[in-house]
Amino acid sequence: MAEVEKDRKPSEDSTDDSEEEDSEEEPKLKYERLANGVTEILQKDAASCMTVHDKFLALGTHFGKVYLLDIQGNVTQKFDISQVKINQISLDESGEHVGICSEDGKVQVFGLYTREGFHENFDCPIKVVALHPNFSTSNCKQFVTGGNKLLLYQTNWLNRWKTSTLHEGEGPITNVQWRANLIAWANNVGVKIYDISTKQRITNVLRDNVSLRPDMYPCSLCWKDNATLIVGWGASIKICAVKERDHTEMRDLPSRYVEIVSAFETEFFISGLAPLADQLVTLYFVKETSDRMEEEFRARPRLDIIQPLAEGCEEISSDALTVRNFQENECRDYRLEHSEGESLFYIISPKDIVVAKERDQDDHIDWLLDKKKYEEALMAAEISFKNIKRHEVQKIGMAYINHLVEKRDYDTAARKCQKVLGKNMELWENEVYRFKTIGQLKAISQYLPRGDLRLRPAIYEMILHEFLKTDYDGFATLIREWPGELYNNSTIVQAVTDHLKKDPTNSILLTTLAELYTYDQRYDRALEIYLRLRHKDVYQLIHKHNLFSAIEDKIVLLMDFDKEKAVDMLLENEDKISIDRVVEELRDRPELLHIYLHKLFKRDHHKGQKHHERQIGLYAEYDRPNLLPFLRDSIHCPLEKALEICQERNFVEETVFLLSRMGNCRRALQMIMEELEDVDKAIEFAKEQDDAELWEDLISYSIDKPPFITGLLNNIGTHVDPILLIHRIKEGMEIPNLRDSLVKILQDYNLQILLREGCKKILVADSLSLLQKMHRTQMRGVRVDDENICESCHASILPSDMAQNYSVVVFHCRHMFHKECLPSSGTIPGVQFCNICSAKRRGPGSGILEMKK
Repeated sequence: MAEVEKDRKPSEDSTDDSEEEDSEEEPKLKYERLANGVTEILQKDAASCMTVHDKFLALGTHFGKVYLLDIQGNVTQKFDISQVKINQISLDESGEHVGICSEDGKVQVFGLYTREGFHENFDCPIKVVALHPNFSTSNCKQFVTGGNKLLLYQTNWLNRWKTSTLHEGEGPITNVQWRANLIAWANNVGVKIYDISTKQRITNVLRDNVSLRPDMYPCSLCWKDNATLIVGWGASIKICAVKERDHTEMRDLPSRYVEIVSAFETEFFISGLAPLADQLVTLYFVKETSDRMEEEFRARPRLDIIQPLAEGCEEISSDALTVRNFQENECRDYRLEHSEGESLFYIISPKDIVVAKERDQDDHIDWLLDKKKYEEALMAAEISFKNIKRHEVQKIGMAYINHLVEKRDYDTAARKCQKVLGKNMELWENEVYRFKTIGQLKAISQYLPRGDLRLRPAIYEMILHEFLKTDYDGFATLIREWPGELYNNSTIVQAVTDHLKKDPTNSILLTTLAELYTYDQRYDRALEIYLRLRHKDVYQLIHKHNLFSAIEDKIVLLMDFDKEKAVDMLLENEDKISIDRVVEELRDRPELLHIYLHKLFKRDHHKGQKHHERQIGLYAEYDRPNLLPFLRDSIHCPLEKALEICQERNFVEETVFLLSRMGNCRRALQMIMEELEDVDKAIEFAKEQDDAELWEDLISYSIDKPPFITGLLNNIGTHVDPILLIHRIKEGMEIPNLRDSLVKILQDYNLQILLREGCKKILVADSLSLLQKMHRTQMRGVRVDDENICESCHASILPSDMAQNYSVVVFHCRHMFHKECLPSSGTIPGVQFCNICSAKRRGPGSGILEMKK
């Protein structure tokens, strides 16, 4: 098929062929001219009608010929029907039978494979013919013809044709369409619908514009489905829905009726109609007026897609078609036929047949590429890659990349390479060299494959050398991001070393060189650089590659860099670097040694015990606030050494603690009172020791110091009898806040009395409760049966002959005896005790239950 030229928005003063104008709106249909055998036919003849089947086409001409064509336009069969114009061709749904009528009154209905059928000549032109859709079945041998009247032909039981008139008297029949049991036809007055199953005519849709000649502007009919008829006449379109009538309303009315669900006017005259889902395809005959000549001329026909609404329509798309000899054609010369199976639309004119079809995904991509919308085209191809036939995703992507490079949008072009080139190594390398040629290696560097697909090492080295020349930061970033296996590590190390000769203190190059040494497993060289640079990754490097043996002589450097991290690392890896080794390395840096030993002591009080003596001096020198907690928690430090250091430095609190720990509490208390002069601390110390002699010393020392006396009066009440202190106070001594202190002593005394009374009440209540519980327990009955034995003679507690007299003693401890087996009463007359419980010193068990019979 050859393509046919179309115009989205034709100019009003142009009638010549013109190129397609640019439009941002994508067309809905694409067009091709039906060629091959059709071209040859229309050069000598002219098309008058055509009908479409899913399998083939049937074309009628002005010279009375009927051609069967394949969908490509090749002639498969030819029938000479008449010498004049073929008016209409009708096919049944199976495509096995055809009906043909001509201008000279001939009607032929026959099987395409049998040639047997109906042949008749009428004395008037027959304009239309329509076969029953199921004509091939034996019970549906029916067809209608239309000349001056509409005739129905059907076979009887003798297989003979009989005729009945469905309608006449309103002028010639100009169109007829048969769908299921409904026949729709048009004459000069309007459109009728006949129900073949009920043999009733169910509607009459009148023609709107009666001023138009019906032979020049014929009616167009099209069934959308079995119950929807589309009527186009002049510039008017009506959509008619056939509905079932309610049984209660039928009476003498037909069982069906027609409702016009949509009616609207169009801009141009209608030459054909076809359904497209819920939309309409309309073929318009267009007349336009020239501004220069002030006369009408026939313009190119238009094929529009419209969306019917209740009282109007919405235009979806509109194409003006350049068909051959369109300047000479009238409205009646155009026809629109459609194939329901494939959504194909055939525009028939005397000298041309154009095929319109819905655009597929390939057409959509073509349009996007033509409009240079490459990104949308690539996305559409990726989404529908299974359905596209003429395009390849990768080729579209390459076109997109080329377009971006032409626009100098190198970063986007490089980013798209990652998606478009995929795992094609050859394409990748070609693109890298192209980016090198245009000086944009940096743009593509971050998108190069580095996973399963890897390019030749030379490609990566080329890019690294480019960065090394112009961008140290970018070079360092690539070294961090790229796996070391992508390139020859020794080559890049040598290149970095050469650059460092020119700039030996460049921290970026040094850091990058350390990373390269790490990739090359030369960890000692990397560690040296990291330590020199005081780089944060030095600890990660040591942990990751177990470089503890390499840092034994670099501990001071590590701690100078970051004391906390260094100490944590050393403590967590004591099995690799011993405590003694660390202490030895830090012997000349006591401030660092203190930090290490302090954290070691916090973790475990016993691990560094042999260094506790040294730690006393370190705490005293660098961290006095933690000295006292250390002395309290450590059980390994020598107290004499600690006391000596603290006395030398006049650390009173620490000295007091050491004296008390060494047992010299009186000296410790003396220091508190004389040197610290802190009565509260002295009282607290006395409370901790809880020694009467200390309290006596404290009172003696405080007796001539009124502030001390006030402190003692406020705090001594719960430990020492305040009377002892009060009796020793000299008469006439002025004591600050004495009244408040005495009030507090009385309050403390009252509080003690209240506490004692409260405790007494609780004790009495508990005693009474327990006594009642014991009484209830002892008052309970005790079961005595044959299973119980005498705890003395070990015989059954009950006699075998229950008729004889017996006596049993049961104690509250649940031990049982024969009365005669019990020893004589104890020291208390009339009171017996359980021998077993008395022997075990478990209490007297004096309660007795005695059974006699």
